[in-house]
Amino acid sequence: MTDVVYNGQAEQDKFVLSVLKGKRDGFFLEIGSNEPIFINNTYLLESRYNWKGIMVEYEKSFFQSYKTHRPNSVHILSDATAIDYKALFETNNVPMTIDYLQIDLEVNDGTTIAALEKLDREVMDNYKFSVVTFEHDIYNSHTDYTRTKSREIFGKRGYFRVFSDINNRGTHPYEDWYVHPDLVDMSYIQQLQSQNVHKYRITNIPNIQSINYQDIEY
Repeated sequence: MTDVVYNGQAEQDKFVLSVLKGKRDGFFLEIGSNEPIFINNTYLLESRYNWKGIMVEYEKSFFQSYKTHRPNSVHILSDATAIDYKALFETNNVPMTIDYLQIDLEVNDGTTIAALEKLDREVMDNYKFSVVTFEHDIYNSHTDYTRTKSREIFGKRGYFRVFSDINNRGTHPYEDWYVHPDLVDMSYIQQLQSQNVHKYRITNIPNIQSINYQDIEY
């Protein structure tokens, strides 16, 4: 994948493709899609690897650009915390194994954890995600509740946290990356962790060490 240009802000798309070994024809759920191309974690998956999925975004002004640049996916312009995910999944014939989940909303207004809690209540008994990137914004939030509660939810569901407190270019730890052990090659995951464990650095947030996405060796 040396000729690939990654669009994710912290190259989340690179993580997904590495863990899933360049999978084609995958399916994603992107909660907090924002721009259809720029700093978007699923654009490369859809445009080059023939993925499709569901894009959830509150800002309705993106609708036309989604239609133009993301034609293979379903576009839900709505409040992510008010969606009936069970009905949404059933209506769109979502596979029971979803290859990638992104949650990137607003921590300070509680929508990030509210969306995850809704997924937990409504669909996570029956649906699994192979790879997850979850933005907790611990660097900018007034409480660590989102980070702590999200880890509790993913932990009870059997997800394995591969990287904790990812940062962007050495500052601002803000995201956790997970896999589900039933759905990925865990020998590769263990190797990935082992070769990067020494790259964590202390931060100005007590008891938190962080890893720069640019330092991750795949």
